[in-house]
Amino acid sequence: MTAAKHPALARLFGLGSVLLLAVLLTAGIGRADETAATYTNPVSKGFADTFADPAVIKGKDGYWYAYGTSDPLREGEGEEFSYIPISRSKDLVNWEYVGDAFDAPTDVSWAADDASLWAPDIRYMDGKYHLYYVVTQTTVTDEPNDNAIGVATAPTPAGPWTDSGAPVVGPRRGESGDPGDFKWTFDPNEFTDEDGTRYLYYGSYYGGIFVTELTPDGKRAVGEPTMVAIDNRYEGAYVVKREGYYYLFGSSANCCAGPTTGYSAYVGRSESPTGPFLDKEGQSMTESRVGGSIVITPNGNKWIGTGHNAVVTDLAGEDWFVYHAIDRGDPYLNEPFGINERPMLFDRLDWIDGWPTVRGGAWASDAPQPAPVGTFAVGDDFNGDTTLGTEWRREGTAQDGWQLANEADAGGYVCQGAPARNPSYLVSAGQAPADVRAEADLRLPAGSTGAAGLIAAYRGAGDHLVAWFDAGAKALVTDVLVNGRSAGKVRTALPSGFRFDAWHNVAVEVRGTSMSVEVTDARLHDPQATQVRTLPAGAGGPGAVGVASRSTHTEADNVGAAPLYTPQTVTAPTPGVGAVAPAFSDEFGDRRLDRAWSWVREPDGQESRGAYNWPVQQADLVGRDEPGKPPSNTASVLLRDAPQGSYTVETKLTIDLGVETIRNYQQGGLIAYADDDHWTRLSHVAIWNTRQTEFGKEMPFSDATSFGGMLVGPPADTTWLRLTHRIDPANGAEHEFRAATSRDGEHWIWGGTWTLPAGTEPRIGLISLGKQDPDDPSATSKFDYFRVYRP
Repeated sequence: MTAAKHPALARLFGLGSVLLLAVLLTAGIGRADETAATYTNPVSKGFADTFADPAVIKGKDGYWYAYGTSDPLREGEGEEFSYIPISRSKDLVNWEYVGDAFDAPTDVSWAADDASLWAPDIRYMDGKYHLYYVVTQTTVTDEPNDNAIGVATAPTPAGPWTDSGAPVVGPRRGESGDPGDFKWTFDPNEFTDEDGTRYLYYGSYYGGIFVTELTPDGKRAVGEPTMVAIDNRYEGAYVVKREGYYYLFGSSANCCAGPTTGYSAYVGRSESPTGPFLDKEGQSMTESRVGGSIVITPNGNKWIGTGHNAVVTDLAGEDWFVYHAIDRGDPYLNEPFGINERPMLFDRLDWIDGWPTVRGGAWASDAPQPAPVGTFAVGDDFNGDTTLGTEWRREGTAQDGWQLANEADAGGYVCQGAPARNPSYLVSAGQAPADVRAEADLRLPAGSTGAAGLIAAYRGAGDHLVAWFDAGAKALVTDVLVNGRSAGKVRTALPSGFRFDAWHNVAVEVRGTSMSVEVTDARLHDPQATQVRTLPAGAGGPGAVGVASRSTHTEADNVGAAPLYTPQTVTAPTPGVGAVAPAFSDEFGDRRLDRAWSWVREPDGQESRGAYNWPVQQADLVGRDEPGKPPSNTASVLLRDAPQGSYTVETKLTIDLGVETIRNYQQGGLIAYADDDHWTRLSHVAIWNTRQTEFGKEMPFSDATSFGGMLVGPPADTTWLRLTHRIDPANGAEHEFRAATSRDGEHWIWGGTWTLPAGTEPRIGLISLGKQDPDDPSATSKFDYFRVYRP
């Protein structure tokens, strides 16, 4: 490592410190010995004010590394950008900046001079780290906006990075074919399936999300891409495989609307990596009435804009959601309406009834939380050690062959250098519990026909669990030994061309009598072999953890175990609704509105046949009226007073917006209205070719207004809408409104929360607005009732 190769590190530590830093990292000096007991978001606060679009990997040196989009890291740094900044942590809580992947976008040979680099995705394949990213302007064409996906490789997680020399996915022409009209080829995510096929997911609102196969080296797209999420809805794809399903996470709404950023993450699942991905309702993410189940959305605390995620597994086997968010009290990095300040957050990702949700549906945390498990209870990463000492014991054959070694990527690791035809064991002196996650990074020499094994529940050579990384069998082979006898070996083939001479992670989890095993490149939920087997009587239980060798040479690193996490199985409670309050409700059974209703601007629509029928107006509420300019607030609003305290308002809306066609931005729905610049509305809306339920908010900010929205459940011909209100004393007596939607009036999807200021008196009512083009077909909002419930 030299200052010339790592100028970003030179800037951080000083030219004379770079070589010293390399020595310290290799020696493991300064590593954390214990995991923090708690943490408080944002976890990036120690080195950055903003760290958007985070991607995380556990390096072979025992550190987790995080990569962010290109931005200035701190407030007040003006235009001094970090180009794909890199940080690292021993415990997933305390992070430190270690430099940038690039000194300038033009380090990528095919990037234009005015390019930026966005949205990194990090992988480990065939012994190298692969960093995928967006190049916003290229030299592939001489036109603007010709964005594309690139990839660079490096021998260590911190670099040095070498670009592949050409796009993985090149610029894609838009439908018009006009100069500068390119689909948004953003937000790459690589995924390797169990058969070894590599895939790349990419795309954004303009064009949709696609998946394409990659060449085995991961550097070029091949074959015909498949759309997996419709355009005008999703970006930020991230795919994991779990229990037979592929889960596609995608983020939606405006990422960067400052104090009204409703950006949120959603998910669908499929039995194929190419889809279709369906949500809990059975709606596809490629339908016009687009599906996607909420994983995280703003919950009313300080954090909004909660999206663009990765997924990380701690040493206890628990998954964590890595994402960025915006503090609504401090939304911009510098001047108002400048760069959105999006730090990195971590929160627990729970899998309940086969579906992921952050903190059981409580979503982003802003108070101290139990920390991830970042340190083995038993085991070691072998960094900073000079001998194996008393923490490890050698058993079986060729005991003297177990020695420490060192390399640039893994740092310290352990190897068995003596031939061992019968197993040779290196096991911990300490004991791990019965319910445990054990893991190790394993590697064999090129051409080896031997095997390296991860050992768990070790009580002796004839009494333990073992997962063999078996080059001779080209398979993951598990065995369970009880009282000197094998309960039977189980083989799972590894992909053709699998590189046994590259580091791979082997993990064993034991819960009760169930044992599950997986082989991955780097613990990123893309297993290349999995097994689940039931343990016989007498197997498992407390025991040592370690590695075994049946080879002329075996290498192992990051060998250890931690108590297996306890799954969260209960979701966060949803609001209670209560009973109908007739004085605040209207069934629209008369021929005229009752006297409790009033209008902002001109009356419109009419009550007939037990419903209020209101043609969509060519008008809106977004923006601030300014002297000398055409008015922005032109829509009529039908309102009535709200009850004091907690309540829920509900309507049954039928509106024919068609499907697939462009009907911007016709909508009907509910509104909580303080004035023309303070409101939040829940609508069934046409957004280009999609039909969505949008929960939008407008508020004053600086000398203008800010508008943004979050999305709830998929709509139908008839969609039920709810807004639940409460006063939150924890947020200065703000009005909190939480949205819910339903396709049948019985099963509700509860979405996010917007707030209106304390001291205002929001009224509640209906809107029917948003038509843009007078020549578009006009929809009519039919409201069957307006009901208010009180607890």
